[in-house]
Amino acid sequence: MTKLLQWLLGVSLVLTAWALVSFDLLELSLPPAYREMAWPMPLYLLVSFGCYSLATVGYRVATFNDCVDAAKELQVQIKEAKADLRKKGLKM
Repeated sequence: MTKLLQWLLGVSLVLTAWALVSFDLLELSLPPAYREMAWPMPLYLLVSFGCYSLATVGYRVATFNDCVDAAKELQVQIKEAKADLRKKGLKM
């Protein structure tokens, strides 16, 4: 199962539970306080998801690893490419 399908399954389960509680589709006779709490729940979940996403991106940026070996290899390849272009007559 792909990550997209996992997220879609999770969101659909949460939305189904929210609709069942908010619109009393199963006629559970829930107290009105539960329905009043359930109405803004999608907004709270959206804000929570945004905070989680921001924290995840911030953490990944803060712990980003430098690839020293790859940078050196790239510099060597750039020098080789410049030398090859000079041999072919390109002026820089």
